[in-house]
Amino acid sequence: MSSSSLSADRFWIARPQQRQQYDWKTLQVFVRDNNVEQALRALKRKMQREGVFREMKRRKAYEKPFERRTREKAEAIRCARKAARKQLSATV
Repeated sequence: MSSSSLSADRFWIARPQQRQQYDWKTLQVFVRDNNVEQALRALKRKMQREGVFREMKRRKAYEKPFERRTREKAEAIRCARKAARKQLSATV
């Protein structure tokens, strides 16, 4: 059997749970006065705020389901603490 007879569709039929839909946001940075360095800094800042670097690092290797649950719980706790701090500082 030659490798050309196998199609990509056959692979996805075999493992449908791996196909995911992503809703990617587009980051746009304008270059003003041919100042590419400033535009690159702005792009890196936007990517940092959006969490692109964190996402890339996380997807570098397979994450087991229990590791994912643990990480998500830790993120939820961190988010709740941050919201509480923000609410506390707003009332003071």
